[in-house]
Amino acid sequence: MLSVFFGQMADAIYNTSAYFQYDYEDSWITDPITREMIRDIDKSCVLDSGVIDSPVLGKIPPVQLSGGVKTLILVRFEKDKIFNASTCGDNCARWLLRIAENEDRTINLRHLMDFGSDPFEIKILNTGDIVRSMSELVPIAGLFV
Repeated sequence: MLSVFFGQMADAIYNTSAYFQYDYEDSWITDPITREMIRDIDKSCVLDSGVIDSPVLGKIPPVQLSGGVKTLILVRFEKDKIFNASTCGDNCARWLLRIAENEDRTINLRHLMDFGSDPFEIKILNTGDIVRSMSELVPIAGLFV
């Protein structure tokens, strides 16, 4: 299940780009799900662990991926850490839910993310509530962001 803490969170890693730059592993980039995320979010293709083909930037290293993709990769592979997912756009929401389908994950959000119209299940750590739709999520998130 995906757990979300809204607002300032002492334990969260705020600068996900800096963390990614120094801690990602090559094997994370060539992972099949990572490849899907990169194709979907950045519209780019992983050529190997050190080269991604971007339609906008050309051949780039992993550290030049978007902040959203870098955060998704960290959430996927650094299971015991909490990352600031406010670097992610709404296009990352379904990936956050997918990553947390089989293994619990916790993220920090400092804005309201649109998780879409399909049913979902998110635990709000600020209150302990479990929400299953945006209409349930919005009023609670509004208290903290």
